[in-house]
Amino acid sequence: MTAAQHVPTWSVDRATGAPPAAVLAEIQGLAATAAEADGNPPLSEQTLLTLRASDAGDGLLVLTARATGQDDELAGVAVVTRGVEDGASLELVVGPDCRGEGAGTALVEAVLAEGIQGLRGWSHGNSSAAADLAARFGFEPVRELWRMRLTRAAVEQSVPQVHLPEGVTLRPFVPGQDEEAWLAANAAAFAHHPEQGATTRADLEARMAEEWFDAEGFLLAVREDGTLLGFHWTKVHPAVGAHPAMGEVYVVGVTPEAQGMGLGKALTIAGIEYLHGKGLQAIMLYVDADNTAAVALYRKLGFTRWDVDVMYAGRTPQATL
Repeated sequence: MTAAQHVPTWSVDRATGAPPAAVLAEIQGLAATAAEADGNPPLSEQTLLTLRASDAGDGLLVLTARATGQDDELAGVAVVTRGVEDGASLELVVGPDCRGEGAGTALVEAVLAEGIQGLRGWSHGNSSAAADLAARFGFEPVRELWRMRLTRAAVEQSVPQVHLPEGVTLRPFVPGQDEEAWLAANAAAFAHHPEQGATTRADLEARMAEEWFDAEGFLLAVREDGTLLGFHWTKVHPAVGAHPAMGEVYVVGVTPEAQGMGLGKALTIAGIEYLHGKGLQAIMLYVDADNTAAVALYRKLGFTRWDVDVMYAGRTPQATL
């Protein structure tokens, strides 16, 4: 067998809690390389924040794969976060130069050997390789999270002007003042959505510490007495390689008392206008495929389906992923 034909064997290391700085840098570099190659980030924002959190504890499991005898190069990583919707979430990435050689299989086998119940895996972009890997281990799609995109031309053609309910005004988020009010409004607005509704002060502050955070683009809808009724938190993703910068409808929420006022649509449009004013060529958002009302609104505003993230789970409770 020639060197070119050699298929490496893989050594998988297991660790809990936030990884050491050197390993974290390797994981971030691997994720960035994969994102540029694939056009999709392999690890979610929440996963990257958790990896950097000093208090991650045993709820975070990190499995790293390297070619046996070549400990200097990280080939792949699997990150399991426990305590997500009464289960655990898995995200996995293999470096572009190491794909098709068994590293992904080795990582999945190591994860399954943990015997974690309620484990579900995300595929960002749902590549055919990810779908094949899931099927090989008996997992099937259970949730689709659409990514929808609005082009600059569509903004100018399809997005109407903002019409706020009477007595409601918009202002930007003020750091050091609005945190607790926003957390309460977010929890009320997303009481049915455990991922978003459970956001803590630490979660909020971690995002506020990110380079992309822009308080001016964090729009709050308030009554004359200052009561917070809703919000639209926008985000700008910086350019990566050949992929240009893109805006995001990051989070739009309306409190129960403000439902039925048309505030959600007004806030969505206001955030789009803010991002449009930055000269971005496209704006994106995430929405559950089965949220027909939200999908209909976004389509009316000119958004089209662009890509999809898929959650996979096992066919039996004993083999959930």
